[in-house]
Amino acid sequence: MNIDELKNTWNEDIFEETPGINIEQRNKINLPLEKIRKNMRLEFWSMIGIFVFAFIVCGFCQPFKLQFYITVLIASMLFVTIFFYSKFFRLYKEISSPELQTFDSLKDLMMQFNLNKQYYLSYYLSFVPFIVCEIIIVLEFIPWPQPFSETKIAVILISSVVLGLFALYFLGKYWFYRYYGRYIVHIEDLVKELKK
Repeated sequence: MNIDELKNTWNEDIFEETPGINIEQRNKINLPLEKIRKNMRLEFWSMIGIFVFAFIVCGFCQPFKLQFYITVLIASMLFVTIFFYSKFFRLYKEISSPELQTFDSLKDLMMQFNLNKQYYLSYYLSFVPFIVCEIIIVLEFIPWPQPFSETKIAVILISSVVLGLFALYFLGKYWFYRYYGRYIVHIEDLVKELKK
């Protein structure tokens, strides 16, 4: 077997393993991708609005110590959000100009979606410590008719961690499915159709 025959055989094997995606199938995939992009933009601008509002509210907090603690807490939340949104932005850029020419590129896109689903849940769970800090600030700075005992404070903090973990986990799963998951399921169904 000469070198030209070997090259032709190699190219044929690769072509057979990575089937192409026709225009009709690409159009079916682009519709859910556009919905995902739209929801990502909406969520991004909503987050910006929430943080701007939170920093404005911080400006009206009194005394200065409370204002300082809340500002540091919100700034920390902003840094965590920036970290995770940088990951989401990479996915956004990837699906904004999808080059879905082959089945392998579609499988790679599905892997990116699954990875970002984990990022999304991690993003929500990363807010549990912030919930605890907010509760500590509330317990320390709001004047109560009777001071809380140490046991009551411990119960409040532990229950807020446990309830916060579950609430944020399920909220994150619901939110992801509502805004992204159902479109990803649609793309997965198209991938299964292409396999056949």
